Amino acid sequence: MDSPSDAVLTTEGLTGHGQGKVLALACGALAHEILAIKAANGWDHLDLHCLPANLHLWPDRIPDAVEAAVTKFRAKYDDIFVVYADCGTGGLLQTRCETLGVQMVEGPHCYSFFAGNADFAARAEDEITAFYLTDFLVRQFEAFVWKPMGFDRHPELIPMMFGNYETLIYLAQLDDPALDLRAQDWAKRLGLAYERRVTGYGDLVPALAGAAGRTGA
Repeated sequence: MDSPSDAVLTTEGLTGHGQGKVLALACGALAHEILAIKAANGWDHLDLHCLPANLHLWPDRIPDAVEAAVTKFRAKYDDIFVVYADCGTGGLLQTRCETLGVQMVEGPHCYSFFAGNADFAARAEDEITAFYLTDFLVRQFEAFVWKPMGFDRHPELIPMMFGNYETLIYLAQLDDPALDLRAQDWAKRLGLAYERRVTGYGDLVPALAGAAGRTGA
């Protein structure tokens, strides 16, 4: 998922048609992680369909996009699991999922469920001045943060936008030295202290396991 402008990422054949098939309807920023978890567990009955990762630039559009996809694929699957947290929708996505009769990942955002929702909540008060990155955002920082905020053209905006932050915390799904170096570079450019925590996939693993197991496949 290297291009944030991709309209949709479909990583499986979407054959569906019952027989214990489950669709993970996910944010494109989670594609690599979901595919890794799927492969590690041999969940051949789990298909993945991703909505554009750049929907996060307009969180109010996420519930409608999810509903459209659920409506499109519902007849083909025994179950659809929405692999989004709240993601800035202010509870609207949860309400929409309840109306549609589908379940979603618990938590306020992916930083939280990657770290583990309980652990993230316990640290929240002490990390109020932290700015978080995941593997995806380290790879796509330029496209999702640097250029949209105009830092490439107006670096003088950096202290205005990030003046209240003190630390960039990289919540790493993979223990990848190359990504570590890239995250350190982004912290330096933003003028922030740097910390890395290797979280792995956190609460995403049991969430997907629950979805994959609901059909009894």
